[in-house]
Amino acid sequence: MPVWENIMNRRIALRLIGAVAAALLAFDSAATSLAQTLTAQQQLAFDIYKELVEINTVTATGDTGRAADAMAARLRTAGFSGDDVQVFKPAPRKGNLVARLRGTGARKPILLLAHVDVVEALPTDWSFDPFKLTERDGYYYGRGTADDKFMAATFVANLIRYKQEGYRPDRDIIVALETDEEIGDVNALGIRWLIKNHRDLIDAEFALNEGGSVGLKRGKPIRNGVQTSEKVSVLYRLEALNKGGHSSVPSPDNAIYHLAEGLAKLAKFSFPPNLNATTRLYFERAAELETPQTAADIRAVLAANPDPAALARLSENVAYNAQLRTTCVATMLEGGHAINALPQTARAFVNCRIMPTENVEDVKATLIRVLGDDQISVVGGSRPALSAPSALDEELLSTIAKTSEEFWRGVPVVPVMGAAASDGSYLRNAGIPTYGHSGLAGDVDDVRAHGKDERVAVKSFGEGSEYLYRLVKRLSGGN
Repeated sequence: MPVWENIMNRRIALRLIGAVAAALLAFDSAATSLAQTLTAQQQLAFDIYKELVEINTVTATGDTGRAADAMAARLRTAGFSGDDVQVFKPAPRKGNLVARLRGTGARKPILLLAHVDVVEALPTDWSFDPFKLTERDGYYYGRGTADDKFMAATFVANLIRYKQEGYRPDRDIIVALETDEEIGDVNALGIRWLIKNHRDLIDAEFALNEGGSVGLKRGKPIRNGVQTSEKVSVLYRLEALNKGGHSSVPSPDNAIYHLAEGLAKLAKFSFPPNLNATTRLYFERAAELETPQTAADIRAVLAANPDPAALARLSENVAYNAQLRTTCVATMLEGGHAINALPQTARAFVNCRIMPTENVEDVKATLIRVLGDDQISVVGGSRPALSAPSALDEELLSTIAKTSEEFWRGVPVVPVMGAAASDGSYLRNAGIPTYGHSGLAGDVDDVRAHGKDERVAVKSFGEGSEYLYRLVKRLSGGN
């Protein structure tokens, strides 16, 4: 190679190295600048969120007591002390936190409720470690990011923010972080334990809870939901038994076949529509935002004599279907005991989400009728916490509407019924009206709570945190 070419190549290489170094420096500078754009309050909210997500609080195997201790430590560091921060551990690895910012007492307290337990997440199923908060492409990924550690982290961060500001509301602001919501508090270690043992610590005029959110469609907000009622969750075990035998001499009388045929019938069955005041208003508002065909179908379903064809089309939308009727779906399946033996047992678990005004025993009777096989037993059906809807309080709704307009201009505030159950039913039955309202925006066609790669948009996290800060402050009065 000629000397001059060698010199030129070296110069080019040095220029490339310089360009790469400059780019890396610019990237580091931009990243630092981006980090510096977070206010102290925003950084605190993020830090708390990250800490909570990275504590494994899976209901069956995690440690909600550790999460409660971590949040209590945050609050005590911020100046809360004594009875204003209490952690209760009614069982190993189970914890509840109750914290209070004291006001003048001019009005009855407001309760901010969030659960810190989460459903299982199998790392092999996920694109990321579910118990590490991962930021990617404008989203925070992790189990519980949406359900329900956004609200838990935000309530704690905002309580600290109020304290730092010297804010003294007209009413006490109570934050309760509870365990075991994901299993309906079946063992009475979470909200039921607090109601029974420390009702005085959580007594309030009303509560804000998970449930209602800001719905996005194609990135645009279409509604801000206020949940006033919710379905209840009831689990049934379907079981077919048989004497079994050697697989070399099969018989049509097969436990797996019996169960499979019954489940096939259930898959094709739909409970009749059963609208209530909340869902009627929900669909009336939804019709204003839908395509002409869907809007016409909604109005046809709301009519005195619903059109069957319109109902069938509307039911194809899974979100709308869940608002229309009780649903029952198979969620787990098992059967047989050996590859070369006829099955002696086949079993399925069916999860029903029952409309708040319907009778649980009637739902069980319907299941038995649909299965149509006396060799399939239907077992279970726990006594759910049925509760009447919380009244649509005008002061609450007007405050929500005013605050919502500051963030999502022109977006209607819509009462909704929760298709999933929450611990709001226990509070309602204890005499504390409860409203599901989070301010967290998410895609209505991409709901990942309980699923793979659960996530929250970075923008939604920031907006939702600030929204709840302003809303709670307005609902609490004072200065």
